[in-house]
Amino acid sequence: MKMITKAAALALVPVSALALSAVPAAAQSKQGIAVADIQRAVATSNAYTAARTQIQTTYKAQIDSFTARKNAIDADLRAKSTALDAALKAAGGKPTPAIQTQYEAAQTAQQNGQAELQRLGEPIALANAYVEEQISAKLSDALKNAMTKSKVDLVLGPDATVSYQPAVDITQAVVTELNALVPSVSITPPAGWRPGGQQQQGQAPAAAAPANPSQQPTSR
Repeated sequence: MKMITKAAALALVPVSALALSAVPAAAQSKQGIAVADIQRAVATSNAYTAARTQIQTTYKAQIDSFTARKNAIDADLRAKSTALDAALKAAGGKPTPAIQTQYEAAQTAQQNGQAELQRLGEPIALANAYVEEQISAKLSDALKNAMTKSKVDLVLGPDATVSYQPAVDITQAVVTELNALVPSVSITPPAGWRPGGQQQQGQAPAAAAPANPSQQPTSR
């Protein structure tokens, strides 16, 4: 979930600073430091889970096509790799012009396969990114609200801690706030939309296709 990881990085620090600046100088922390898993909060929010289900249904044909083509490309590349290993072994481990040609053909097939999968997976990747961006737009507010209600002044990510008690984990509080702020999202990006809110212009790069569109996005 790369976009969400970036959103979390942008949200945590500024939000903490805003929260601190909003507290009167004489005020003291009532609970101190809390922990929140932003990725888990987004992934378990109502809007995200509902959108994932909708994507699986709406883009089923594209997902099936992507998966079938990926399996075929993977099988072809494995066969080429096996043949190349066999040729190299037969040549006593010494590269020959024929082996070099075989290697270059395998490299070209791999590059072409990746490009094809990117094209096939682009609609699914864009739908996923659009869902994440809509939720991420409210992530800062959700975190601030959770901090206020939990009476904490500083929030850390789980990776920034060595150990903590479950009582200081406000992830579910962030989920609750996200559910209130973003009850649902659309899975259909506007025409020409690209992640980051930029519209497609000329030869704008296409969104990268996920390794497997049927899976949730992994850490970005």
